[in-house]
Amino acid sequence: VPKKLVTTVSGCADDALAGLVACNPGLRLLQGHRVVLRSDLPAIRGRVALLSGGGSGHEPAHAGYVGKGMLTGVVAGAVFASPSVGSVLAAVRAVAQAGAAGILLIVKNYTGDRLNFGMALERARAEGADVRMVVVGDDCAFATPGKAGRRGICGTVLIHKVAGALAEAGASLDEIEEKVTAAAKAMGTLGLSLSPCSIPGSKPSFQLAQDEMELGLGIHGEAGVRRMKVLPADKAVETMLEHMTDPSNASHLSLTPGSSVVLVVNNLGGLSCLELGIVAGAAVRCLESRGVRVARALVGSFMTALEMAGVSLTLMLVDEQLLGLIDAKTTAMAWPNIPAGPATTRREEVPAPTEGPRKPQDEPGIGPGTARVQRVLERVCSTLLDMQDKLNELDRGAGDGDCGHTHARAAQAIREWMRSRPPPAAPAQLLSALADVLLEQMGGSSGVLYGLFLTAAARSLRGRSDSPAWADAMDAGIEAMQRYGGAAPGDRTMLDSLCAAAQVLRSLRSPGADPLQVLAAAVQSAEAAAEATRHMEAGAGRASYIRSSRLEQPDPGAVAVAAVLGAVLE
Repeated sequence: VPKKLVTTVSGCADDALAGLVACNPGLRLLQGHRVVLRSDLPAIRGRVALLSGGGSGHEPAHAGYVGKGMLTGVVAGAVFASPSVGSVLAAVRAVAQAGAAGILLIVKNYTGDRLNFGMALERARAEGADVRMVVVGDDCAFATPGKAGRRGICGTVLIHKVAGALAEAGASLDEIEEKVTAAAKAMGTLGLSLSPCSIPGSKPSFQLAQDEMELGLGIHGEAGVRRMKVLPADKAVETMLEHMTDPSNASHLSLTPGSSVVLVVNNLGGLSCLELGIVAGAAVRCLESRGVRVARALVGSFMTALEMAGVSLTLMLVDEQLLGLIDAKTTAMAWPNIPAGPATTRREEVPAPTEGPRKPQDEPGIGPGTARVQRVLERVCSTLLDMQDKLNELDRGAGDGDCGHTHARAAQAIREWMRSRPPPAAPAQLLSALADVLLEQMGGSSGVLYGLFLTAAARSLRGRSDSPAWADAMDAGIEAMQRYGGAAPGDRTMLDSLCAAAQVLRSLRSPGADPLQVLAAAVQSAEAAAEATRHMEAGAGRASYIRSSRLEQPDPGAVAVAAVLGAVLE
């Protein structure tokens, strides 16, 4: 049975509603019932009241859509279970007694919802209330829908919005019923899932293999129309839209070039926001390629199926009047507050800022100095590429195992850069150019840290190339890394090797110091410091979140720095 973060299984629906109401001053619970109402109920006097609802587990539906400009109230059942007749009737009575000028029940097309809301409607009418019911069936899954008809799924939220805007504008019950019925017929939804969902305390309702996805399933985990191998997001979206608009499908939505639609990209509960954004972009692109104008796009969680990893696409054909109702203001917490405007993948990009003119001293050099720089950099690159697997292995114990990949990416970027132009021989320009390459191409924290080091070191080397200048540059680079990175010597990072080398390199400031001997001693000191990190407790970086007992290898960043210095020496 999957884990759930609930207090009790039996009380989870009540607890969820109580939490929602506690955090939203515009909502109230109806005493003794699982009913949420607007807190400003007297404001509906003389206007049509709108009630909806259904099983819990579809949050933010339905209570998230209660507010001025949307629903007057909702009635919730237990998880995936229809609400009781008594609670629906209590909600009807509450809004009738508040002075509503008619009541419209908006019900998703499921047998239990139709029965319970329908029974409450009949009893309310017997009491003299003017109550109507609109049943929404927007599912495009089944080519030949059975006697039960099309299921009501995420498109119902758009009906809530249209009806709410009309009611807020003072429309009559007849007008609202007529317009939402027409809107519901011009709408279609289709779901796609990568995983099942499970009611708290129960096992998943179905199983999908690791390489499978299911097309057309319902919001309670009911079977879809087709299981297929997992497709890339763009192909999955194309498959969904083709199925939704296929004329041979009796429940299809007729979509022709020039049509204008509202698109809803709905997270079924467990899809990451990253995946949802990819699906949304693919949907807009696919619709544009068909000549369809996406007048509005709503992306987020609107009607979920607990933790199901999946998505549904809803399309509603709209004219300017219907679009105005979609755009109308609402205080409902789950309706997205986005600027009104069409969706398109063809938005003009902001032009990239122009670089300033190159200074003469920044031009690449040629001659013996440049050739020497190329030899040194090539040795550094080959060393890092040879160490890729070793660095990855060292990083697996404390990070995400990509330290070798990151340094290899840096080496490849430097090689590409040298192929494109000779590197400058002047030290300050060389380090500054290398900083640009690594910041752009290396990635990860390492790329930024090396960039900081090289940028600060380059600044220290301006107009200088004597031996003491390199000691000053090393100190300046380390100071910049510490200032922004927050690490210090002894924290089990690349700084341990750098600081050990810097301490030795300071002897370059002494007259008569032999640069090669000093560098050889610095490399030895860096290698010893890197090995010493094996016995340190991490104080910074990702490794600081790992228990020290699990850190049995030297720090990969420190090892890489020592290797780079060794390659320079060679």
